[in-house]
Amino acid sequence: MAGPIVIVGAGMAGANAAKTLREEGFDGPLTLVGDEPEPPYERPPLSKGYLMGKDERDSAFVNPLEWYADAGVELRLATRVERIDRQARRVVLVGGQELPYDKLLLTTGSSPRPLPVDGAHLDGVRYLRTLADSDRLKETIAASSRIAVVGAGWIGLETAAAAREAGVEVTVLEMADLPLLRVLGPEVARVFADLHRAHGVDLRLGISVAELTGDDGRVTGVRLGDGSHVPADAVVVGAGIAPNVGLAQDAGLDVDNGVTVDEHLRSSDPDVFAAGDVANALHPVLGKHIRVEHWANARHQPRTAARAMLGRDEAYDRIPYFFTDQYDLGMEYTGYVEPGGYDEVVFRGDRESGEFVAFWVGGGRVLAGMNVNVWDVADAIEALVRDGGPVDVTALADPDRPLDSLLKG
Repeated sequence: MAGPIVIVGAGMAGANAAKTLREEGFDGPLTLVGDEPEPPYERPPLSKGYLMGKDERDSAFVNPLEWYADAGVELRLATRVERIDRQARRVVLVGGQELPYDKLLLTTGSSPRPLPVDGAHLDGVRYLRTLADSDRLKETIAASSRIAVVGAGWIGLETAAAAREAGVEVTVLEMADLPLLRVLGPEVARVFADLHRAHGVDLRLGISVAELTGDDGRVTGVRLGDGSHVPADAVVVGAGIAPNVGLAQDAGLDVDNGVTVDEHLRSSDPDVFAAGDVANALHPVLGKHIRVEHWANARHQPRTAARAMLGRDEAYDRIPYFFTDQYDLGMEYTGYVEPGGYDEVVFRGDRESGEFVAFWVGGGRVLAGMNVNVWDVADAIEALVRDGGPVDVTALADPDRPLDSLLKG
């Protein structure tokens, strides 16, 4: 029988790794450990369909609960890991129980960054990362007439959209000059600023939060850096997330904005792997280490890690991908661009119409593309990014030119 494999982190990435291991023929002991009481689930519904009441709770689960027992996967929920003993090759649980491993996979994910101001502890301050968080936030939106959202990233904007569609007054507070500025740059970030303002969001940009105000232990609003006050029945904090690297760091693994892994998802210890939000992986196409915090990574990366644990190395070279749905806007983004790491944005279609494709171009090649309310083009965008050849920007902007005709490779 093969040696035991332990997966620490029972989210989507951990569940997908376990499933791949069984599909690939691993028949040894397999344990999946998670600190939440829920079976593994996907996170996108938490700020989209489930939060808005459009999807059932069970729709978020990666596998039916009975799958784990049927597949011989020991699912240890509501269980915390105290440390990893690499020398003894054991995972030590809180309470002292030890789980031996031959190979270990870390899918510990990430956690919301707390808001570092007075009043952040007050009742009515909400974060959104877990299924329980989404349940609480859904109740909060239903019971509120006005909320404030701190941070205009993806979570903040999706939460704002859900609250507005529920008829709640929403104020979004963002330090940057535009929402999603670091991700999209000013050319495309304006699209989301205009979208939310068109749906009645009070979007306040270039501001700082001084404190959260409260009365009798409950939040009553947000005091801004200029002394003004935004009243609110609840405050949602979307100030970004940080990778959960504590276990890896304490175990002496290489850590740098996540667990540092190679293109096979193998860490500095050849018997320890990492996948999902926590992995800062070498990307063979992009030629650099990147850490991607999106659903597609948690879905696909574990397959590469699982195969590598079985000695079947393959490089994880999928181009980063994510999506969002806000009001009547649906979009897909394919590629990877660091802040300021492009020369120009080329638009195919009319931004004002709400149906267009934007391409981030640098060094004469397509670095990323985002299709907004235009469908069945994500594969072509990925091909352009992967192709890496010089691109004719005039043809790129021409909606009558098929995207695949621009490939050089």
